[in-house]
Amino acid sequence: MVPQLSCDVLIIGSGAAGLSTALRLPENLNIVVVAKRELAEGNTLYAQGGISAVLDSADSLESHVADTLSAGAGLGNEAVIRRVVERGPENIRWLAEIGVHFTSTPPTGDSKLHLTQEGGHSHRRVAHVADATGREMQTTLVDVVRTRKNIQLLENHIAVDLILRPSKAGGKRCVGAYLMNLESNQVMGVGSRCVVLATGGASKAYLYTSNPDVATGDGIAMAWRAGCRVSNMEFIQFHPTCLYHPNAKSFLVSEAVRGEGGHLLLADGERFMDQFDPRGELAPRDIVARAIDHEMKRLGSDCVYLDISHKPAEFIEHHFPTILERSLSLGFDMRKEPLPVVPAAHYTCGGVKVNDVGETDVAGLYAVGETAYTGLHGANRMASNSLLECLVYAQLAAEDIESKITHVSMPSDIEDWDDSRVTDADEEVVVSHNWEELRRFMWDYVGIVRSNKRLARARRRVNLLRHEVAEYYANFKVTNDLLELRNLLDVADLIIQSAQRRRESRGLHYTLDFPQVDANQCQPTTLIPDNYRPKGQKV
Repeated sequence: MVPQLSCDVLIIGSGAAGLSTALRLPENLNIVVVAKRELAEGNTLYAQGGISAVLDSADSLESHVADTLSAGAGLGNEAVIRRVVERGPENIRWLAEIGVHFTSTPPTGDSKLHLTQEGGHSHRRVAHVADATGREMQTTLVDVVRTRKNIQLLENHIAVDLILRPSKAGGKRCVGAYLMNLESNQVMGVGSRCVVLATGGASKAYLYTSNPDVATGDGIAMAWRAGCRVSNMEFIQFHPTCLYHPNAKSFLVSEAVRGEGGHLLLADGERFMDQFDPRGELAPRDIVARAIDHEMKRLGSDCVYLDISHKPAEFIEHHFPTILERSLSLGFDMRKEPLPVVPAAHYTCGGVKVNDVGETDVAGLYAVGETAYTGLHGANRMASNSLLECLVYAQLAAEDIESKITHVSMPSDIEDWDDSRVTDADEEVVVSHNWEELRRFMWDYVGIVRSNKRLARARRRVNLLRHEVAEYYANFKVTNDLLELRNLLDVADLIIQSAQRRRESRGLHYTLDFPQVDANQCQPTTLIPDNYRPKGQKV
């Protein structure tokens, strides 16, 4: 029998959102943090740009709110935006206090930090650590978490599904999750008084992505299967500039390169962004990605080019050491020549619908970070607002959990995982083939530019694959690849359904059949699962 665990708080995911939540919770609580790979692996580690916050007196909270609303194309929740923006400076201070060494020279205004300006921002307000903010932030959080005696770390574990029980107050309550040990392939149940989903986004549903392999939408899929609503899944942000090279895999060239004066060029050296937006290279990401996609299709080219070689070599070496090192390893010297770049799936703006403190529709279940839909981003995420959201909602969720957890008893009736009626898979190739098919048709049909016909084709294919995988899941022992594929198919279906419902073009969702904004559709797209029950309603 596989031993079972119990804890006060189970946090699934170990990026900025998950680890910040763990550190914000009181040290008298027993916390388990689950990481699918090693603790540091995830989207946070690869975030280059930084964290947006109002830190200079020349800037203002009102300006940050206005910029975020503008980037969100009319779908951002102003109250949420204001709440997050107001808590930005204190969270930057908190990170500095626990050991994050932000770049401070030359200081921007009276901020005491060097702040960059990125797409959609009207001021310099992005605190950063050179061009590797995420790496510094993640490694610092990991170091601090490892010192906390109340936090147990489960690396190389993937969540299979959430465990639900009827709630005395009506509806359902989350009382834990089943986890699979990726080294032993055994599944165990973990009981907890509350669960936090912090598994990141779902950009591995696409063929080209800036995300690491772990970004398979696990939290969104599990929450949907548990009866939680999801919102705005049609808004997948494609980062305009990922390095184009067969060995680059998912290497992102930071927004900050354009923020510091980088030019986007065609193969003949011609700049083109001014034809699409008066802000040129500093336009929001959806506009820049569509412009690049348009030029690549018009010319039949494989990529465009990003050039900052007109800046002094010392400037580039100081501001972009990580990008420079990686590009040099692939044969490009950004000090002397432009870099080849292409758009790639980057950020999931929608997610599990949560309230003001990060709680989902299921009692005892929270979602933070990219897994959650808070209302901050609207139809498009403004650069460097994502890590800010992770920090603020980790803080809010931790405060809410602390206020409620004393009234929640520890679950005692967690059943063992039963795989006695299934066998080892005989055709693992089925999983890998279906994975490749999914990523290809999502890129072709549900990518930067969509149409009714493309979405219908994608829906037919995703339904077929979901049926195959459901049959596979029912008959064979679970594996990491099978679990990730199952989750990606669920999330892909949510993306397609949401895109079909939005019969207009807005923000990151652009369709050839409805290329204009429709003022009558200025509200989030919310999908409701069949097993959804409002809190307080008897199951």
